[in-house]
Amino acid sequence: MHTRTLRSLRRGAAVGALVALLALSGCSSDDGSDAAAKPTRSISDDQAAGVPDDQASPAPEESASPSKGPVLPDANLTPATGSFTAKEKKYLHGRVPKNMDPAAVLQVGQETCQRVERTAAHDKDAAIGALIAGDLPSADGAIAQLCPKQQPLLDKAATGFADGTRKNPAPGTYRALTSAEGCTWKALGAGDKVLASGPGPDAPKKITAKVPSGTRTFVSSGCYAWLPA
Repeated sequence: MHTRTLRSLRRGAAVGALVALLALSGCSSDDGSDAAAKPTRSISDDQAAGVPDDQASPAPEESASPSKGPVLPDANLTPATGSFTAKEKKYLHGRVPKNMDPAAVLQVGQETCQRVERTAAHDKDAAIGALIAGDLPSADGAIAQLCPKQQPLLDKAATGFADGTRKNPAPGTYRALTSAEGCTWKALGAGDKVLASGPGPDAPKKITAKVPSGTRTFVSSGCYAWLPA
């Protein structure tokens, strides 16, 4: 099964921190209970920057998404040995292209759950940021069917938005899910008038953005992801 590295995650030191967390996470237990029991901790940006690319965990393949082409009928969703559980079959329904091993598709979903669980055990913001930024493709399906204990993380991610351009954001205060330098933002109103921007030259380590009423576009760079503060 072809894999691809998390090079796209390395958006500054904060994204490197997420890669390092994934690389340091190791293997997960099937039900994720071990990960949930571990205390959370974080690593420094310098430690994250020192993790080579070839140590980064591979990202799930797009085969985790429901297939748009011909798929194996449910009756043919059988592994070479043993059998799938009811929840595994439910996850595989409509996801396995013809002539593809359903066990390989299941493994993609399981690995997604492992990444979410292990990353959250170290740093919940990092896991939520990865979900918001789309760095764990089709995580919603994997979480819903294979690791429902992580649903609160997915629900939290649904309240945020990714770095870049956000149209018509709800007014309020948001926090950036990064500790890296270089995060900037601005709120634009009618005619692209700048209503607010930040941070200033003496920016704190944790960046927040106050989006005023009348903001039509919120633009950020180097901030990875945003959550309501």
